Amino acid sequence: MSDLGKIDRTFFERHVASNLGADRDDVALGPQHGVDFGVLEIGGQALVTATDPISILPPLGFERAARFALDLILADVAVSGVAPSHLSICFTLPEAMTDDEFATVWETIHEECTDLGVSVVTGHTARYSDPTFPWIGAATAMGVGEFDDIVRPDGAQVGDRLLLTTGPAVEAVGLLSTLFPDEIDVSDGELADAQARLEEVHCVRDALTAAAAGPVRAMHDVTEGGLAGALNEMADGADARFVVDRKAVPMRPGVREVCDALEIDPWATTSCGSLLIAVDPDGVDDVRAALEERDTVVAEIGRVESGTGVVDEAGERIEHPAGDASWGVYADLASE
Repeated sequence: MSDLGKIDRTFFERHVASNLGADRDDVALGPQHGVDFGVLEIGGQALVTATDPISILPPLGFERAARFALDLILADVAVSGVAPSHLSICFTLPEAMTDDEFATVWETIHEECTDLGVSVVTGHTARYSDPTFPWIGAATAMGVGEFDDIVRPDGAQVGDRLLLTTGPAVEAVGLLSTLFPDEIDVSDGELADAQARLEEVHCVRDALTAAAAGPVRAMHDVTEGGLAGALNEMADGADARFVVDRKAVPMRPGVREVCDALEIDPWATTSCGSLLIAVDPDGVDDVRAALEERDTVVAEIGRVESGTGVVDEAGERIEHPAGDASWGVYADLASE
C-alpha cells in the first residue's frame, strides 16, 4: 500500500476486490482499480454512483473551498458521461468550524447544485471533537442515464485520439501557491499566475460537454499520480498502448515555474480540473470545438495503438508514478 493517497492496485486486489459483500444481479459495475464509479441497473436504466471525501481548505475562503470540494465529488460521476443528479452528503465538522462558516459552505453547495440540476436527497451533519480540516466528511454522487451513454475510463480503442483539457499540475500548483506563497521562490507575476490556476480546477461541466459532443470512448480525471498516472491507468484498462506527444501537452502559466521551484514533476502531480479523453477520430473536431466554446484549454496530445503501456514519440516509456509528487511537498510546507 502506498504511504499517502489512494491504495495501489496490489492492495486493492489483495484486500478489497474479493470482499465486496453480497453478489447481486443489479450491480452492473462494481469496484475496479482505476475506475472511480459504480453502476447499478434500476428498471433498465443505469444508476451511476461514486463516493469521495469532502475536503474543505479554509485558507481558500469557504465559498471557493466549497465549490472546489463539490466539483471533486461530482466529477467521478460526470466522467461517466452521465450527468450527476442526486447527492447524499455527510459532514463531520470540526469544533473549530463556526455556524457562519458552515452556512457559507452549505449555501455555496446549494447554489452550485441548483445550477447543475443536482438535488440533495439525504445526509448527516454534526460536530465532533476529532475531525480536522481539510477532511470533514464524505459524499455520494449519483446520476441516472442510459447504459449506452456511459463512458468508461477503460474504453479506449486502437485508432482513438487523446485529448487533454487544462494541463498537468494545475490543482497542486494552484493550491500550493495559494496556501504557501511565502515558501515558493518565484517572481510575483509567476506566483499570481500559479494562484490563478485554482479557477481552472473544475471539470464537471467539461466532462459532460465532451461526452455530449463525442463520440467519446474513454474519459478520466487527472487526479493522484497526475497525467502520467492517468495515461497509464487508461492504457492498462484498455489493454492498449498510448503514444504521447510531450510537446503538445498544454502547460498553464505558473505551473512550470512553481514545479521547478518545489522540485516536483508536473506530470506526476495531481491535476483535478484536467480531463484525459480518448475520442473516436471522427469526433475529435467536435469535442475540441465544444470545449473551446466553454473557454476550456484543450489539446490533442496523442493516439491509441496496439500494444501496452505509455510511451512518448521517441519511444521512451512514461511510467506510472509510485506516488503523487505533491503529497510530500504539501506535508513539508504545512509543517514549517
